[in-house]
Amino acid sequence: MAMSSNQIQTFLCQAFPDALVELKDLAGDNDHFAATITTKAFLGKTRIQQHQMVYEALQGHMGTKLHALSLKTQVPME
Repeated sequence: MAMSSNQIQTFLCQAFPDALVELKDLAGDNDHFAATITTKAFLGKTRIQQHQMVYEALQGHMGTKLHALSLKTQVPME
């Protein structure tokens, strides 16, 4: 069973309350998404650490209910 964009948005907003999350369903199948996540929580973190934080926020659904997620993570511009 695939994950909806609303479910992904909920997980990410719970983990990163200040985040701006932009999701795009790449194939129209609720299984292949692109996400841009902007949050202060990424400040001082490497790109790998940022992506690990996102995968942790998805609570084990990456690779099971969510097949593919293209990530762009960034810190807000001041």
